[in-house]
Amino acid sequence: MDEQRELLDLLLDDARESTEDIARQTGLTPDEVEAAIAELESAGVVRGYKAVVDWSRVDEEHVQAEVELNVELDRETGYEQIARRIAKFPQVSSLRLVSGSYDFAVDVEGRSMHDVSQFVSEQIAPIPEVTQTVTHFVMETYKERGIEFDASDDDDRLSVSP
Repeated sequence: MDEQRELLDLLLDDARESTEDIARQTGLTPDEVEAAIAELESAGVVRGYKAVVDWSRVDEEHVQAEVELNVELDRETGYEQIARRIAKFPQVSSLRLVSGSYDFAVDVEGRSMHDVSQFVSEQIAPIPEVTQTVTHFVMETYKERGIEFDASDDDDRLSVSP
């Protein structure tokens, strides 16, 4: 495995791991790890670091939806232009051009189903190139970005009584 890939795998697994721990696992020095990470960041390979949040455990309303978009291109407008326009909305957490029965897969977040619906109907659907939207609200998340969400906090150890 090459050094860069090994470093990326470690960051994907836990981006909060210290450079000293990463150095121990890779055989590099902490200075070499810091330099390699800085190089990956400046080259745009590593674009950021974010937490994976289990919103069901937070006392705040949070809604996620996956929106399928179909678009119709014209001579002046391509996928790239449409994507740049949609990506600017803060409600859009992910945007991908995909193959299959629709063109873009958009992850949208809001405080309520009404917020998300309103955003899609008032901001996304009116874009001239957008011909169809299909919104799927996320009802439960079992795994996010490689991390499983365990719904139960049940302690399965047997109780011992005197």
